[in-house]
Amino acid sequence: MGTDVFHHPWLGGLFADDELAGVLSPERQLHHMLRVEAAYLRALGCAGAIQPDLAARGASQVEVATVDIEALKMGTGVDGVVVPALVRQLRAAADPELRDLIHTGLTSQDVIDTALVLSLKDVVDLLDRRLGDLGATLATLNEDTGAAPLMAWTRMQAAVLIDASDRIDTWLLPIADHRQRLSELSPRLLQLQFGGAAGNRAASGAAAASISSALADELGLEDPDRAWHAMRSPIAEFAGWLSLVSGTFGKMGQDIALMAQQGVDAVALTTGGGSSAMPHKQNPIAAETLVALARFNATLLSGVHQSLVHELERSGAAWTLEWMLLPQMIQATGRGLLIACHLSKNIARIGTDVPGRGQP
Repeated sequence: MGTDVFHHPWLGGLFADDELAGVLSPERQLHHMLRVEAAYLRALGCAGAIQPDLAARGASQVEVATVDIEALKMGTGVDGVVVPALVRQLRAAADPELRDLIHTGLTSQDVIDTALVLSLKDVVDLLDRRLGDLGATLATLNEDTGAAPLMAWTRMQAAVLIDASDRIDTWLLPIADHRQRLSELSPRLLQLQFGGAAGNRAASGAAAASISSALADELGLEDPDRAWHAMRSPIAEFAGWLSLVSGTFGKMGQDIALMAQQGVDAVALTTGGGSSAMPHKQNPIAAETLVALARFNATLLSGVHQSLVHELERSGAAWTLEWMLLPQMIQATGRGLLIACHLSKNIARIGTDVPGRGQP
């Protein structure tokens, strides 16, 4: 249990997302870092930089290594990144003739960023699936209730009658655009990071291109022409996408919270939250949470844009800031999609009682 809302012992009841937490977990990150180190050794073998039998043996030893997590914590406190402590453990556990091969030619940022991208690959699939689920749920709601009359409100004033589908469409139609944007940005996001100490792959010499290609193939990632250590636009683009998605379900939550007001009664929900002081109330908790998550991501997005500013070939500060912000934005978006889908399924009625037209 943690102190942030996504892992808090009781706030987690509102914000926790076990499936997404597993994708972003430290255990999963460590798995991906070991995977990168092992894949790199195999890539060296494929490129002829080391003997293939040594590459295969070294990769196998890396993959089954037992890692001391407390030593990683202590090492990160000293080095600012986890990889030096991890590499020390991997080399100490390896056969003597393999020790100097492990990690040589890589840098900590190669391992951490590529491990991040491997996690993001799973995140992209998960969020796209949830967007599809939300789209299908809203489409069903539209089909079932779209013809119901509803009062339009402009600038918070009653305007004219519309169909419920006119409002539901503002929740539904952006989903296809979000999924299209995600498919377009994914090749820019899901790229191998391989640059070595200064990002120019100098330590790999003439074999650099071959090693990079083999490593990307092994990990199932795009192979860029050079490292993107200090070029973080794809990360910021993804963060912007997360904020756009959460903005869409935030708009839906805001609409439903307003529609559920006593005296408006344009929506009836089968679920809600109680009040400790006013037992007659049924608060639109899910709708309110969607609004909060949308505003949370909009706030964090500016921080991710700040993390674009890397000084020279690598920044410690900007990179660290990205670590702090991006996982929270992902969790907020993933949890919001679950809540939005659940909320959509628990709309018992939508529409306004209009004399002469009947109750929907």
